[in-house]
Order: sequence, then structure tokens, then C-alpha cells
Amino acid sequence: MDEQKVQEKEYWMRLAIEEAKKAHELEEVPIGAIVVLDNEVIGRGYNLRETTQDATTHAEMIAIKEACQKVGSWRLEEAQLYVTLEPCPMCSGAMILSRVKEVYFGAFDPKGGTAGTLMNLLEDERFNHQAFVEGGILEEDCGKLLTDFFRELRARKKKAKKSGQITENEL
Repeated sequence: MDEQKVQEKEYWMRLAIEEAKKAHELEEVPIGAIVVLDNEVIGRGYNLRETTQDATTHAEMIAIKEACQKVGSWRLEEAQLYVTLEPCPMCSGAMILSRVKEVYFGAFDPKGGTAGTLMNLLEDERFNHQAFVEGGILEEDCGKLLTDFFRELRARKKKAKKSGQITENEL
């Protein structure tokens, strides 16, 4: 693969990682996404499910919504979306419906990934739109964000349990 193209993808993924770090600061699962059109970021998002108590506030959904508002259309036909974790069914669906051209993700999601792991909604020819998909962009960096987050979360819960702040049922 062309080294310049690899560097370009890694550059954009690093911006998605910066979004994921914003989620981490809020004690949200650190997933970040950006939408790029004509070498410009037109949408950014990071996980906000706990903050909003809204199951639809995934990083990709927020980034797609912002991108659509910026271009004044629900169609993102020439856009690329970069996300730190393989998209779930809802987010893959939003990418299909907004007609995102290319999807690049970092870490694979063996429990919920629908961009190649459990299934591949984005390249399924039964839909009226397919996106090009590539996973594993800065996979180690993206995966480490998640691993570290969940390790910290388990440690916090264990400490709270020992101090009697939470019960077994709350874990």
C-alpha cells in the first residue's frame, strides 16, 4: 500500500482518537469518530451514552449528524468516516442511510462489530448503498484506549465495593 495513503489514514484516525479521549475524560467508553470530506473534518463525535442516557449518542451518530448539518444534506456520498472501534448495527445503518463512501475503523469489536466481524452490513449488496470498509487502522492504539478504560472501571468498582459504597447488585 502507498505509504502516503497509510500516513493519511493514520492522521485522520489520530483525530478520531482525540475525540475518544474526550469521552474518556467524562468516564464514557472512549470511542471517537470524525467525518472527512475533501480533506476537511466536517463532523466530530464521541460516546455520550452515559452523559445523555440516550442509547443513540454513539460517536459515529454524533459525527454523522454534525456532518449532515455542515453540508446541509443527509447525503454524505463522498465522505469518509473514521472511528476508533468497529461500528455497531445502528451506526453501520446510519452510515448506509447517509451514504458514507468509505469507513475506516481502528479496533475490531468481537461482540458487536458489523463492519466485518459479526457481519458486514456496510458492504452487503442487498442494500441500495455500500461503503468501502477497512479495519485495523492504528488498531493497537485504539484497542489500548478501551482496554485501559475497562481496567480502570473494574478497579474503581472493586474499590467502591470494598469500601461498601456499592453492593454486588450494582456491579
